[in-house]
Amino acid sequence: MPDAADVRHVEIAIAGAGLSGLGMAIALRRDGHSDFVVLERASDLGGTWRDNRYPGCACDIPSVLYCYEDAPNPDWTRAYASQPEIWAYMRDVAGRRDVAGHMLYDHEVMSAEWDGEAQRWNLETTQARFTADVLISATGALADPAIPDLPGVDQFTGRVFHSARWEHDHDLDGRRVAVIGTGASAIQFVPEIQPVVGHLDVFQRTPPWVLPRGNPEIPRRWRALFHRSPRALELLRRTAFSLHEAAHVGFRHPKAMRVIERRARDHIAKEISDPRLRATVTPDYSLGCKRILGSNAWYPALCQDNVDVVGDGIRELVADGIVDEAGVHHPADTIIFGTGFRVTDPPISHRVRGRDGTLLADAWGGSPRAHLGIGVTGFPNMFMLLGPNTGLGHNSVLLMIESQIAYVRQALAHRRRHGLAALEPTPAAQAEFLAHVDRGTEGSVWTAGGCLSWYVDATGRNSTLWPGSVRAYRRRVAVFEANDYTGELPRRATLPAGEPLTA
Repeated sequence: MPDAADVRHVEIAIAGAGLSGLGMAIALRRDGHSDFVVLERASDLGGTWRDNRYPGCACDIPSVLYCYEDAPNPDWTRAYASQPEIWAYMRDVAGRRDVAGHMLYDHEVMSAEWDGEAQRWNLETTQARFTADVLISATGALADPAIPDLPGVDQFTGRVFHSARWEHDHDLDGRRVAVIGTGASAIQFVPEIQPVVGHLDVFQRTPPWVLPRGNPEIPRRWRALFHRSPRALELLRRTAFSLHEAAHVGFRHPKAMRVIERRARDHIAKEISDPRLRATVTPDYSLGCKRILGSNAWYPALCQDNVDVVGDGIRELVADGIVDEAGVHHPADTIIFGTGFRVTDPPISHRVRGRDGTLLADAWGGSPRAHLGIGVTGFPNMFMLLGPNTGLGHNSVLLMIESQIAYVRQALAHRRRHGLAALEPTPAAQAEFLAHVDRGTEGSVWTAGGCLSWYVDATGRNSTLWPGSVRAYRRRVAVFEANDYTGELPRRATLPAGEPLTA
C-alpha cells in the first residue's frame, strides 16, 4: 500500500498504455506537454496486444490500417498483422517518439476520485498516490477477460485459463481440451492447437458468421516500394479504408447484408460436408448482429476427427470435465475460455468517482454513456478514449482513437487558453449525442438482427458501437464545441456552458 504522505501531482494522468494511451502520450509530447504520466498496470506497454499471446493471435483489420496515421509501418509482413508484429510496432513507435520517460509500469489504478474543492483528481495506484488536474482513461474495451460463472468451476481439477491469459508453460500435446466460446479469439487459436491436442471439444453457445479470408504475405518488393515511396503506402491505406468504410451501410440496413450472408453460407457448404455439423455451425440470426469473423482455417479444424462441436450448452463442470445440458459428460484435463471481455461493464467504472462521490458504474446504471464517447456529465476533467459508442464493426478502431485524441487535444488547449480549472459536458449535450446514437442504432442489425451480442448492454441498448461511418464520427468530433461544456474557473468560480472567456 502506498504511503499517503507521498503524493505526486501531475497535470495529466493517463490510465493505460495500449494503443489509446500510447497515442495520447505521443500527442501530448507533440503539443509541448511535459507534466504527465501514463499509469500502466502491467510491466510493459501494449494493452490488448501485450496480453493476448495465444497461438495464432492476429488483427482482423488489414495491417495497413492498423497503425497511427503519422507513423505508418512499411514493414508489415502479412495482410493481417500478427500479435508479435503489432506489439513490436508499438514499442518501436514509443521509442522513436520518446515517451518512455512518462510510462509508470506496475501502477494499476485502484481508485480515482474527483476533489471538488481542490478541483483535481485524487488517484491511487498499486504503488503510489497522485493528484492530477486531468484524467484520461485509456483502459480499452478488450482489457479484462469475461469469464462466465459456471456451476462447478471450483470442482474441476485440471488447468483452466482464458485465451487472453494464455499459459504457455502448459503443454497441450496429447491433452483432452475443452474450449468454451467460438468468438474472434477461438477461431484463431482452435486451428492452431487442433493438430497437437489429443481431443478437442468446442462448446458453442451461438455460432458465428465466418467469411473466407486468407492472410497472404506482403511481398518483399512491396515493402521495399513502401520504404522508397510513402505515397504508395498511403494510397494503399486510403484504398483499404474506403473499402471497409462502405461496409457500414449493411449494419444500418440488415437487408443489405444478405449478399454477404450468402457468401458466408457458401463458405460453410464448401468446407463442411457433414450435414449435422453444418447445421450446428450455421447461425440463425442476421450477419453482422454479432462480430463478423474471417478465417479459412476454422471450419476445416472443426471437421477433424479429434474435434467435436458441442451446441447443447453447459450444465456444470465436474472434476474431470464438462457435463452439457443434454447430460453428456465430456472428459477434459484443460479448459480454455474464449469468452471475450468485460466491454459493457469495464472494471475502471467501479473505481472512478465524480462529483459528490458518484461512482461511474452507478452513473451509467448498466448502460455506459458519454458525450461523443469521450466526456461524461458529472465527471469533470475526465476524458475517455475508445469510450461508449465509439467501437466499430467495419473498420479500424485506430481511426476512432486518433479522432478522439485530436478532440481531447482541442479540449486541453481550450482549458489552458481560458484558464479553466475544469471542463464537463452539459447534460443537454450528452443527451443529444446519445439520442443521435440511439436513432442510428434503431432498426440496425445489432438490435434487430435476432441475436444477443457483447455490443448490447444489460439494458438492451447498444452502448458499444458507433452506428455510422468513421467519416461521420470524424466530422462530429472535428471541432471542440465550447457550448457543449460547462467551464469552471479556479476557486469554484463557475461559468455557464459556452460563455466566452478572456485569458
